[in-house]
Order: sequence, then C-alpha cells, then structure tokens
Amino acid sequence: MFKYLSQIWKSPDLRKKILFTLGIVIIYRLIAHVTVPGADPAGLKEFASRNELLNVFSILTGGSTENLSIVLMGISPYINASIIIQLLTVVIPKFENLQKEGEQGRRKLNSYTRWLTLPLAFLQSYGMLLLLNSQSKISIIANMGDPKVILPIMLAISTGTLLLVWLGEKITEKGIGNGISILIFISIISSIPQLIGPSLILAQKDETKLIPFVVMILATIILLTIVILVTEAARKIPLTYASQGVRAKSEQASLPIRLNQVGMVPIIFAVAIVNFPPIIGQFLSQAKSQWLRDLSGFMTTAFQPSTLLYFVLYFLLVIAFSFFYTSITFKPEEVAENIQKRGGYVPGIRPGKQTAEYLQYVSNRLTLFGAIFIALIATLPLLLQFMFKNLAIGAVPLLISGAGMIIIVGVVLELIRQVNAQLQMHDYQRFY
Repeated sequence: MFKYLSQIWKSPDLRKKILFTLGIVIIYRLIAHVTVPGADPAGLKEFASRNELLNVFSILTGGSTENLSIVLMGISPYINASIIIQLLTVVIPKFENLQKEGEQGRRKLNSYTRWLTLPLAFLQSYGMLLLLNSQSKISIIANMGDPKVILPIMLAISTGTLLLVWLGEKITEKGIGNGISILIFISIISSIPQLIGPSLILAQKDETKLIPFVVMILATIILLTIVILVTEAARKIPLTYASQGVRAKSEQASLPIRLNQVGMVPIIFAVAIVNFPPIIGQFLSQAKSQWLRDLSGFMTTAFQPSTLLYFVLYFLLVIAFSFFYTSITFKPEEVAENIQKRGGYVPGIRPGKQTAEYLQYVSNRLTLFGAIFIALIATLPLLLQFMFKNLAIGAVPLLISGAGMIIIVGVVLELIRQVNAQLQMHDYQRFY
C-alpha cells in the first residue's frame, strides 16, 4: 500500500492532478456550508430531522439542504438537463448527428446541456424553496411571495448549481476522474459520520437499537462486496482474427460486455425524476382550481421514500434508464462493423448483421440482469427500513444507501483504473 502511494507521489503529472482534484473538493465542501441570505436555520433543521425526501435528495444530488446552502439544488438541474438532451438525441436527427461526430459533437451537446441547466435550476430552486417552506412548522424563508426576497435567493441557488457544474468540469479537464461523479461521491462520503454518530448515541441509551445498527453495518459491508463483484463482472465474447501469410494462424481474442454497462447513471437519473413530482406539486399548491390543489397534495405526499408508489416507480425507472442508457452507449452495429473491418468474427456467427444481432441479444440479457440488480440494491434500504419499523425494533439507516454504494464503487473503480493508467504511462516515459 505504501509502495503504491509512493509511486503515485513520484509521478509529477498524477500528483498534480490528484492535488488539483483535492483542492476542488475542499472548495466544494466550503461552499456547501455557505447559507443563502434570509434563511432561518432553525426552521430548516426542524424540517430536515423529520423529512426522508430531503435526506435522499441531499445525499444523491450532491446538494447541501441541511443548512440551505447556495448549492441547495446540487447538480440536480444539470442531471435533468442531461436527461432531456439525451432524449432529444433519439428524436431529433441534428442531435443524433452531433452525438456521432465524436469529441466535437459531444462538446456541442455539453454546451446545450449547460445552457438548459440555467432555466431548469431557476425553476427548480423556486419549487424546492416552496417545498421546504410549506412542510416546515417554522418558516424557513419569510415573505416567500415578495419578489425582492425570493428572486435573489433563487438567483444565488441557480448560480451555486452552475458553479458546481463548472467545478466538476474542471476536475474532468485538469484533475482525475469524472468531476460530476466525484462531487456526488464526496457528498455521500461526507454524510456517513452524521449517520454513525446519532446511531451510536441511540445504541448507548437503548440496547434494542444496537441490533439494527449492527445488522445495518454488516449489511452495508456485504452489499458493498456484492456490488464490487457485479460491477466487475463481464461476459467475454470469443473473437477470432484471421492472420495473413503462408503460415497464418488465427489469433484468439475476446470482447468483454459488462453485466452493469451503465454504472450509476440510471440511479442518478431515476432519483432526479422520482423526486421531481413533489417540487411540481408545490407549484400547484397555490392554484385556484380545487382539483389542482388535490393533485398537489397527492404529489407531495405520495412520492415520499416510505410509500409503495415511490418504491415501485424508483425500481422501474432504474430498469428503464438502464436499457435507455445502454442503447445510447453500446452500438452493436458499430461494434460488429469494426470487428469485421479488422478481419475478425465470432465463432459460429456470420460477420456483419448476424454478429450485430447476436451482440444485441447478449447485451439485452446482460442489461436485464444488471438493471434488476441495480434496482434491487437501490431499493433494498427502503425495504429494510420498512421491515425494521414493522417489527418495532427501530429503524437505523444503512451507512451508505444502495444507490450510494453503486455510485461509490463505480467512482472508486474508475479512479483506480485512471491512476493505474497514469502510473503505467509514467513508467513508459522513463525509458525515453
């Protein structure tokens, strides 16, 4: 371990990237404690202590709702903008062509995503403020109806979101790893001490609380191990490449297709969508029509993490986004064409169309199992909480939520791969 860390420190480029990433992370955590002007911390603390939706939203979107930070919305608007842009790539030919243009096309799509983030952040900030203020016994923000009060706060929160997106992109550009994923990863890690402390205090006062706490620790460790194994699991499609020459021999290779091809993206998207109805419900709470107010009440109460509707919708959205994102990232026709161009083929399968169909068939099956696994891991903590409450033995949350586990494992494994690649490059450069 010390030898590995020593190698990292001796690589100037890698050391510089890691220090830059750590610097951005420190800046992010400092910003997360900057409260918007005019907020009542007592009202927010009272609301946060009893609202499950707030805790889920805070952990998974990278935001800081505990103290009404200027990064209250986190990168949630950026995620929603990404969903919209990726949906447009399916229905609008211009966007689809941009996606096929490689790096230049991706930069253009990223530019559209950033422009769309601003109006979404502005609208979502108002809905989130209404949600927080309406469900708290103590007013978090006074005079919500006064534009002079609410508009500066909305602008500050929207600016905070854009600042986080910019910091994430700087990590991707000059640091190491995917910046947006790292910010979410840091948000999840920073919440662990807040869960351990109160649970230990409860266990000391009431021994019955010790049982669920120990069970949750063991469950967290076991689930983390399973998530790592499944994340690294892949099916290797055998390939044969014909060599040229008089004494040509066929070369054997393989095409790995991962069980979980999309990582934590479906969970991030699903959380952003399933937590959006309560925000919309707050926009309808002041409607003049009675049926709209009834709809508002349903949307704000039915989409709580403890409800069956939230559980089912969350589960199905994770599966749906897994298939959707796989269809965008994995193109069997292109893979089959590249294999054929290099003189390769899958044994027993004709090159070209049949190879593409075979790869699509394998990918669909793997995606189905992977999506169900991701959905189960993401929703398992909700089931455990519900079970403990019904058994009346107390409810202690997992140290890391199911969604958080997949995000953490995905980010850590990707960081390890990038660090190893940088170390290998550093070793090669020493010979020149």
